[in-house]
Amino acid sequence: MIKLDPGKPTRPVLSDSVRDTILAWQLTIAWAGEGLCEPQRLNWWRTDLVDDNGGGDLFQRLFPNTYAWACLEAVRQAAIQRDQQIRSGMAQPDGVQTLFFWGFDIDEQLSDRLTEHKYSASPPEQCLDLPLALDQPFCQTTLETTLQIPGRPIQVTVVPDGRELGGALPQSPELRVRNLAAALLPLGAHYPMPFYRQEVGNA
Repeated sequence: MIKLDPGKPTRPVLSDSVRDTILAWQLTIAWAGEGLCEPQRLNWWRTDLVDDNGGGDLFQRLFPNTYAWACLEAVRQAAIQRDQQIRSGMAQPDGVQTLFFWGFDIDEQLSDRLTEHKYSASPPEQCLDLPLALDQPFCQTTLETTLQIPGRPIQVTVVPDGRELGGALPQSPELRVRNLAAALLPLGAHYPMPFYRQEVGNA
């Protein structure tokens, strides 16, 4: 659900449940994209920030009460940076919407919601309906099955900067994030950055 901030009539305000849905997909894909972990996952970003035998061990020692969230927050930031690097090569980098870029207002709301969860003392799997269990071994086939939308293939056009989804930008943020995640298929050696085109300033 999207509401308008009464103090800023053009500023969309997402409900907690919608923000949680977007975060669940962002964190899952950010986790799946790590490449320095053992065993390696998709290798879309050169990080090892989540697993207990990698960066997760450091975060657990630094932040014993919030380390699970701190790990996911860090790998999400790595994915955001990679997404930003690709978008920076576009003529209008702020004129698109990707899995990791929703415009300043919504991105700020997502970060605020992540911070709320981080200090809630509840583990991620209790707060979010994660598409995959992030504490289980990575299986690419399982991820591919999870990303698929049965009976509704996503139409994309491969362009130099990523994969452009066709059609109008869906009004439902849940549908947008689901389509953007599905458009990651087929999985490749590099993050393919699915995106919708939008008017600058809209979400």
